[in-house]
Amino acid sequence: MENNKSFLWPEGILIALLALGGVFSLAFMMLLRPNASEAQSRQNIDIKDVAANVGTQQRIEKLKAAMFTSWQQEAQTKGLSYAVPLRFQGAIIEEAKLTQGEKVIALTFDDGPWPDTTEQVLDILKSNNIKGTFFVVGQNLKNYPEIGKKIVTEGHVIANHTWHHWYHFFNQQAAAFEIDRTTDLIYQITGAKTNLFRPPGGNLHNGLSAYARGQKYAVIMWSADSTDYKLPTVPKLINNVIKDSKPGGIVLMHDGGGNRSRTVQALPEIISNFRKQGYRFVTIPELLEIEDTGQKLLANKKQ
Repeated sequence: MENNKSFLWPEGILIALLALGGVFSLAFMMLLRPNASEAQSRQNIDIKDVAANVGTQQRIEKLKAAMFTSWQQEAQTKGLSYAVPLRFQGAIIEEAKLTQGEKVIALTFDDGPWPDTTEQVLDILKSNNIKGTFFVVGQNLKNYPEIGKKIVTEGHVIANHTWHHWYHFFNQQAAAFEIDRTTDLIYQITGAKTNLFRPPGGNLHNGLSAYARGQKYAVIMWSADSTDYKLPTVPKLINNVIKDSKPGGIVLMHDGGGNRSRTVQALPEIISNFRKQGYRFVTIPELLEIEDTGQKLLANKKQ
C-alpha cells in the first residue's frame, strides 16, 4: 500500500505541472493576440492606403487619356492641318525668300520620335517658348506614339520623313507605301494632316521626292546643316548651324536615329545665339506663309 502511494505521488505532480504549463501557454497566447490583431489591422490599413494611391493614379491617367482622346477627336473632326500656300505644293524648298527683311528662322528635327532625346528637345523648346518642325519616321512613330502625340499637343508641327528612312531607289508603289503609310499614321495618332515631306539624306533622285511632289507635298530641304549625325563636338555643331544661317533659313538637326546627346547640349546655345542676333523662331508652315505674303505684297506694288 505504501509502495502504491509513493508511485502515485510523483505522477500527480507531473499532471499538475502539465496543467500549470497549459495555463501559462494559454495566457501567453492571449497576451500575443492583441498585438497580432493590431499588426493585422495596420497591414490592412497600409494595403488600403496603397490601393487608394494606385486608384488615384489610375484615375489621373484615365483623365489624361480622356482629355487627349477628346482633343484628338476634335482635331480629326476639324482636320488639323498645316496650311501650305499653293505656290509651295509640289515644290522643293531650301529656304524662304523674304522681301520684308524679317529675321525669322525655322528649327527642324529629323528621325524621331526617339526615347529621351525627343522629349529633351521638346522641353528645351518649351522653356524657350519656341515651336519647331519635326520630320518623323513612321516606324518610330509607331513604336513611340505618346511622344508623337506630345509633339503635336505642345504646338509643334509634325511632318513626313518616310516609314523606314531607307536610301535606295523606290518605284512608285514602294514610294507610295513609305510616304502614304507615314502620313496616315501621323493622322491616326495625332489628328494632324501633313503635306510636308523631307527625303532621308536629302536624296531628291531615288523616287521618293518625285512621288511626294506628284502628291502636292512641299519637299522641305535645309539651308544650314548641323551635321549632328556625324557627331561633331558641341562647339563645332553650334558653329555649323550659326555660320550658314540667315533670315528665312531652315536649320537641320536630329532628335532621333542615334545618339543625339550633343544636339541636346548644343540646342540652348544655338537658341541663345540666334536671339542675340535678333531672330524670331517659326515653324515651316509659318515660314512659307511669311514668304507667300511678302511675294503677294511685292506683286501688288508692281501692278
